[in-house]
Amino acid sequence: QVQLEESGGGLVQPGESLRLSCAVSGSIFSIYPMGWYRQALGKERELVAIITSNGVVVYAESVEGRFTLSRDSAKTTMYLQMNSLKPEYTAVYYCTSIREGIWGPGTQVTVSS
Repeated sequence: QVQLEESGGGLVQPGESLRLSCAVSGSIFSIYPMGWYRQALGKERELVAIITSNGVVVYAESVEGRFTLSRDSAKTTMYLQMNSLKPEYTAVYYCTSIREGIWGPGTQVTVSS
């Protein structure tokens, strides 16, 4: 049974950076593509970025150039480097195995002065 767990969220000021991590436990054989989504209070969950098994990354237009999705060489940890954060990026960030339909519990990111 694959499990995902996000970490790295927190409270930052506008313009600052955060790096989120998503640790995968269990078999990674069929978990890709994987992705990051976010859900702001009162809004629908939206795609942030996805990565395929061979490393192709696609970003939502709203984060292109600010966020970078990467993973470790073992493909068991996925990262989301978030730079130049804006208040509108405040949300719970989730990692997911799109293929398996599995979600982590999420990590709160709050951008506020």
